Amino acid sequence: MKKLLASIAGLALLSASAFAADMAPAPVYKAPPPPAPAANWTGCSINGGYGYGMYSADATVETFPGLAPLAPSETAGGRGWLGRVGGGCDYQFGVNGLGNWVVGVLADYDVMDIHGNLEPPALVVAGEEKETSAWYAGGRIGYLVTPDLLTYFDGGYTQTHFDGVNLTTVAGATPLTLGSHTYSGYFLGGGLEYALNFTWLPVHGLFWRNEYRVANYSSTDLPMPGVPPGLGLHITPYTQTVVSSLVWRFP
Repeated sequence: MKKLLASIAGLALLSASAFAADMAPAPVYKAPPPPAPAANWTGCSINGGYGYGMYSADATVETFPGLAPLAPSETAGGRGWLGRVGGGCDYQFGVNGLGNWVVGVLADYDVMDIHGNLEPPALVVAGEEKETSAWYAGGRIGYLVTPDLLTYFDGGYTQTHFDGVNLTTVAGATPLTLGSHTYSGYFLGGGLEYALNFTWLPVHGLFWRNEYRVANYSSTDLPMPGVPPGLGLHITPYTQTVVSSLVWRFP
């Protein structure tokens, strides 16, 4: 009897060993990679981007300088592409019960190719008008929707430059010339900025910014020499731009 029980126990041990050998090895679990650190919005940055712009200009023919209008005002406009470079500094802070906020200062410069036709009212002439550059200086304030997503508004002072215009008749003569001019005014804008906080990126501190901006400029009286006693245009321009930029915030 004892021999029988010993035989049965031996067979059981052999069967358990064979079953264990046939089983797949236990899976090895690896710890997940550590999450990327939260974006830090405090610091200075540089940016570069590309976008699209449109301008409109209310124009009135007058006896220069700004004496008497000769015709009702009409609106000219143009559109085209632009490139933007700039920089700024931001500071992130928290408000108890109101989340995290960002305030900062900025300075941008646009190289523009925004052009359209200028046809002064009451004159049978026309020419191509072109906005070539603009600069902006101001501040912004934003709210962090998430640690990596900022929504903001900005505003400040701006100047823009329009090239001179040769106003020609249908016959091709050039009786009038409108000089180039730099206009001053203010701008308002807003947009979204997202921290590209990915561990696989070779460069850290990158952000993606998308902004809409409108600039309103002061009215100016511009002479058109060549026709006595002298004609001029009373012009009030404003510009709208949409720009997508890559931002690098210094470590």
